[in-house]
Amino acid sequence: MVKAYVFLALGVLLALTGLVWTLQGLGIVGGSVMSGVTTWAIIGPIVIVVALVLASIGLRRLRGRGR
Repeated sequence: MVKAYVFLALGVLLALTGLVWTLQGLGIVGGSVMSGVTTWAIIGPIVIVVALVLASIGLRRLRGRGR
C-alpha cells in the first residue's frame, strides 16, 4: 500500500515538473535559463507522459487493495 502512494505522489510531482518545464520551454514562464529553449518544450511533455503512467500504476494498486 505504501508503494502505491509512492507511485502516485511521484507521478503527481513529475507531472507538475513536466508542466513547468513545458511552459518554460515555450517561453510562457520566464526567469530561467530554460525559458524559451525548445528542448524543454519537448522534454516536458515526455516527462508528463511518464508521470501519468506512474500515477496510473499507483491508482491501480490502490484500487486493487480495496477489494
